[in-house]
Amino acid sequence: MKVYVHFADGFEEIEAITVLDVLRRAGIDAQSVSVTGNLLVMGAHSIPIKADALFDDAAYEDCDMIVLPGGMPGSTGLWKHQGLAEKIRNFSAQGKWLAAICAAPMVFGQMGLLKGRKAICYPGFEDKLLGAKIGKHNVEIDGKIITSKGPGTAMEFALTLVEVLQNKEAVKNLRESMQIE
Repeated sequence: MKVYVHFADGFEEIEAITVLDVLRRAGIDAQSVSVTGNLLVMGAHSIPIKADALFDDAAYEDCDMIVLPGGMPGSTGLWKHQGLAEKIRNFSAQGKWLAAICAAPMVFGQMGLLKGRKAICYPGFEDKLLGAKIGKHNVEIDGKIITSKGPGTAMEFALTLVEVLQNKEAVKNLRESMQIE
């Protein structure tokens, strides 16, 4: 099982790092991938993070899930990356998992992938979820697309990713080991 978490300058640090940390705790091969052309990517709150790989070096044929953390202008940077857009379209066509949090669900929405699907995002970005039914929960799953609201829902989002990739027992074990009630 391999997951790529994508970084563009201005990504939301809590969302990106929480997902990477929780997935790795679950034994999932989670790697950060920079779409900037540089391994060092600057977060939305001026925290530089070194990605594991550059987009052009990532092996998407071995990847099971694409994750997009939010943040601005990070989400816009993800949206503008043509290579990533192509990978997202391919994953959608192949029925592979796609996940986004905060402002990043706008990438899926603007690509037309949320039409008729339930989705959620950071408040104020709903108009970018073209054709979506706006959900009410912190995390929404519709088919193979998972969306979430924002930084405060990052842990719930990450645990949901573990549940769909593994099972509820793995989530129970993580909750116990990380002291999540």
